[in-house]
Amino acid sequence: LPAVVTITLALGAQRMLRRRALIRKLPAVETLGAVTTICSDKTGTLTVNRMTVTVIDIAGHFLELTGTSHQHPAPTLQLATDPEELFSTRPAAIGLTLAAGALCNDASLLPDPETGRYSFVGDPTEGALLVAAQQAGLTKSNLETVLPRVRELPFDSDRKRMSTVHQLAVEPEQLPTAVRALIGTQTPYIAFTKGAPDGLLDICDRVWGDNGPVPLDNEWRTRIEIANNEMAQKGMRVLGVALRRLPTADAPLEQGLVLVGMVGMIDPPRPEVKEAVATSKAAGIRTLMITGDHPLTARFIAYDLGITENGRVKTGQNIDQMSQEELDEAVNEVSVYARVSPEHKLRIVESLQKQGHIVAMTGDGVND
Repeated sequence: LPAVVTITLALGAQRMLRRRALIRKLPAVETLGAVTTICSDKTGTLTVNRMTVTVIDIAGHFLELTGTSHQHPAPTLQLATDPEELFSTRPAAIGLTLAAGALCNDASLLPDPETGRYSFVGDPTEGALLVAAQQAGLTKSNLETVLPRVRELPFDSDRKRMSTVHQLAVEPEQLPTAVRALIGTQTPYIAFTKGAPDGLLDICDRVWGDNGPVPLDNEWRTRIEIANNEMAQKGMRVLGVALRRLPTADAPLEQGLVLVGMVGMIDPPRPEVKEAVATSKAAGIRTLMITGDHPLTARFIAYDLGITENGRVKTGQNIDQMSQEELDEAVNEVSVYARVSPEHKLRIVESLQKQGHIVAMTGDGVND
């Protein structure tokens, strides 16, 4: 009998491999068949991880760029093929937002010499930012020639942001039009920070208005929060971009910043996911979305995929304030969790397991 079971499991594993499911341990096949709850990350798992970018500056002007990080940027540019013309007729914050998104970035674009299309190496969100900049005539390599990176503070899931420091390597008058608003600074270094807008607001004291930096007062804060929520309600993933002039490369980062703009990215659901969620539901398997994205973005995608019907969303901050008993009750009623850390994911899974659920976790990140 043990031999028959082993052979049966092996045959089942081979069939699953043909359906793109790799089984490393044969006993996992039996466990997988008994799963009652699936916890899934959103970006790249439930969605295709191909972004269409809309760039919005804080003063309310916006620039829409079509295309994704898997497409050739140039043919999709719908505004101006000449970056000097493009940025000389638009608010300075738009050029700064695009340039900062390309510089505060660890991804790279690689052209295919045969097809002329681009593929990216690195995080797809960062790849989309590079495409957005390149669509507007700003390449990362050219920008790094005049503003080379000298220091960085990598992204982590607690801060939900990344910062880089760049040296002004040319005379200010030689800067591209997109970043010429930096002319006049007496400091040789510029720090760029990108991350979740709600978190960036906590470390900014100014915003880039129509005529340059102005104090971040309650009126500005409300305008920014409304714009962020409006994009999130449309299912966009939103990143904020900020900068600060520095006297030295080792000066403190992520404080006293100027919020320059926001970038909204549409990441559509994978076409096969809605059917998979419905099939799982028909089989008595519940699907939960657990993501680091904005709650409104998570709710929009979850509604679209049929993951939630009541629209309830819990955030990592909500979970921190819950007792274990409250969390045990919530995981049976709430199917969408946003702005969560790896520790929150673990608490959710352990709560489900404690109540007798057999839980499968899926995602494309190391914290999944």
